[in-house]
Amino acid sequence: MQEFSGRVAAITGAGSGFGRAFAREAAARGMRLLLADIDAAALEETATALRAEGCAVRAEAFDVGDGAAMERFAAAGRQHFGAVHLLFNNAGVGLGGLMWEHSEQDWAWVLGVNLWGVIHGVRCFVPAMLASGEACHIVNTASAAGLIAPPTMGVYNVSKHAVVSLTETLHHDLRLIGARIGVSLLCPAFVNTGIAEAARHRPEALRDAAPPTASQIEAARAMRQATAAGRLSAADIAAQTFAAIAADRFYILPHPRILPAVAQRLEDVLEQRTPRDPFSHKPEVAFKATGSAVPT
Repeated sequence: MQEFSGRVAAITGAGSGFGRAFAREAAARGMRLLLADIDAAALEETATALRAEGCAVRAEAFDVGDGAAMERFAAAGRQHFGAVHLLFNNAGVGLGGLMWEHSEQDWAWVLGVNLWGVIHGVRCFVPAMLASGEACHIVNTASAAGLIAPPTMGVYNVSKHAVVSLTETLHHDLRLIGARIGVSLLCPAFVNTGIAEAARHRPEALRDAAPPTASQIEAARAMRQATAAGRLSAADIAAQTFAAIAADRFYILPHPRILPAVAQRLEDVLEQRTPRDPFSHKPEVAFKATGSAVPT
């Protein structure tokens, strides 16, 4: 997909971070926008700013983990714009801590947004893209955590590994039928997108009644520190992503310094070795398992 002007982009998680940056980049290329986010105020801020620049925007606040809501969103977009050509399944949340300390609500929240949000996006938008016969493209936001398995990031790792597998399979399935739909998998490392504060919009029904454990507190601290230190901005990632779309490139890996950890994991698999800590080469972002963070 190389022509953007006049076409329609649907973007989840558009209220902040990558989603807002994707929206700005798409608008700058003359696209019309179908935007979603669970944060109604942040979403409206994005939509208002883009409308002021002359961009046609339809925005709807909902939880991407709600399949019926995603179906309504996709249907309303088709009714309003006629077609969607570029889909960003981007909404995401983060949570850390020792894996066995996470509640069922923790798992339901993270998988509901990070995995089911992508599943719903694919099933609700792809059939109409196929029916249109036009050149289209899908970008699924995973993470470097979908290519490696850092400690104390278990729930997040599981969700992002699933998105990697889903996206690779989606590519193969679309090629199998000769579809004119390109696919890209975005796997960034640490970027200051606001994901470290995602819990402020966690649905009440999925909140954990128990106070956070020591490992969860330490993991949250490490996440805030790592994202705040990220050298690339969301705008940088958006620019790289649109370049990849135009080039029909599948893997988008904006942080090459993470690649040695990916190679290490693949080497461990091929050599059937016990897996090594992927952050062993990057101690400044590694979880500090000291003091009260380790249960006794």
